[in-house]
Amino acid sequence: MKISRLLDVIQPSATLSINAKAKELIAQGIKVINFAVGEPDFNTPAHICAAAKAAIDEGFHRYTAVPGIPELRSAVAQRIEEDYGLAYSPEETVVSTGGKHTLYNLALALFEPGDEVIVPAPYWVSYPDILALAGAKSVVVPTLEAEGFKLTRAQLEDALTDKTRGIILNSPSNPTGSVYTKGELEALAETVVQNDLIVISDDVYYRLIYDGLEFACLAQLGPELKKRTVIASAVSKTYAMTGWRIGYMLGPENVAKAVSKLQSQSTSNTCSIAQKAALAALTGPQETVGVMAAEFDKRRLFVIDRINEIEGMSLPRPQGAFYAFPNVSAYYGKSTGQGVITGSIDMAQYLMEDAHVAVVPGEPFGEDTCIRLSFAASMEMLTEALDRIEASLEKLA
Repeated sequence: MKISRLLDVIQPSATLSINAKAKELIAQGIKVINFAVGEPDFNTPAHICAAAKAAIDEGFHRYTAVPGIPELRSAVAQRIEEDYGLAYSPEETVVSTGGKHTLYNLALALFEPGDEVIVPAPYWVSYPDILALAGAKSVVVPTLEAEGFKLTRAQLEDALTDKTRGIILNSPSNPTGSVYTKGELEALAETVVQNDLIVISDDVYYRLIYDGLEFACLAQLGPELKKRTVIASAVSKTYAMTGWRIGYMLGPENVAKAVSKLQSQSTSNTCSIAQKAALAALTGPQETVGVMAAEFDKRRLFVIDRINEIEGMSLPRPQGAFYAFPNVSAYYGKSTGQGVITGSIDMAQYLMEDAHVAVVPGEPFGEDTCIRLSFAASMEMLTEALDRIEASLEKLA
């Protein structure tokens, strides 16, 4: 059966592919430590699960409004007002089936074939593919490790053309853990306004920030930025709810209406039970967020110190999310005995086969000198995995 040529413009998710390979080895009885997929290793908090059970018992089983139940949209807007200091109405809010679905909806609603969208690299692996499905062109702008992998105003201006329509900013970043400060965003803001750019602000990790930094978003920098910015986020990382599949957007009402219209012909509403769980997450006790963030920070500090002890690895300090993105290019050109490591894909394969540690190559993130590992894992697993990685790297001729 012939497959649509539309699928030729995208690649399978690198993180999910690595995760699948790790699970294959685990099924064969091999003890693989899997750092491929980015998800908290905590259980969803009990009060959130209780809300879902109550919704089932109360018969909340039917279709809901396409953009989400009113009380959940209000809760999303209220949470953002408390955390960002920005006011949004429920009519400016849409709930979708996970953060990825939110981004896909926004790409189709905001961009057309021929539009160019600036994507700073390293980037989350799905951005270019999501934009390609909308017919838009990703203009990848490499950022520098020495500058914390953050886009500068000069780089932004150099990337502009008469076809530039928008930009995607992700802070804290997946994969680097870098966090834009308010000052760094202010340096970009004037160019954004002058060129009437649409900003998709992917803020899914905004409550996981360390080193005393404060979260900042372009939408907070005044009315001109707010009306050009759409916030995309989810409950997945903050509340350990990756499998519940609840994401959301906040932005101008015409964008929300467009996204809802699109969603009405794709998924319709997201899962009714998951919406009730998300409502409990956003409106209920927030202490568990701080507990998880504190534990991630403890692991982060361990990972920073341990990786920088390993000869040939260097790690720019992650200040948000739960990822480390170490540079391993010092080992490129070295022999494994079975072949030569030419880049991050070879390195990830070597570590999977020799160390039985699953990491994601940096190449699908737009930075081939690095690999990504998640420190959303126990200290015991992190210790063993990094010991295994060090031992494997020592074998390279």
